[in-house]
Amino acid sequence: MELVGKHCILELYECDPARLDDEAFLRTAITTAAKRAGATLLNLITHQFQPQGVTGLALLAESHISIHTWPESGYAAIDVFTCGDHTMPERACEVLSQELGSGRQHLRSFRRRAPNTLADEERQPLPA
Repeated sequence: MELVGKHCILELYECDPARLDDEAFLRTAITTAAKRAGATLLNLITHQFQPQGVTGLALLAESHISIHTWPESGYAAIDVFTCGDHTMPERACEVLSQELGSGRQHLRSFRRRAPNTLADEERQPLPA
């Protein structure tokens, strides 16, 4: 098995509700998190829900960062997956935890592994 990346699942509790509901603030926090992780941000999509909450998805050259917020509960669910050995998804998690002012966090981190045959194989799209 070959290591293809690291995946972090982060839950933030007791966050600042105003920050969790501020789409522009979250866009900046996600961008900063990607940079601190050593990742390359390709695209960032966010959506403000009514009456509250924001979802954001950052497409990285190395994979992705996603965030879903519940301001009414002070809670954010975050997913950071990066491929390659030059990125540090844990740093992205630290940035987001600090920026959202979380009082408590729960981080699960694991390595993604692929069969050597997958890593060595050239992948082609399926025929139409």
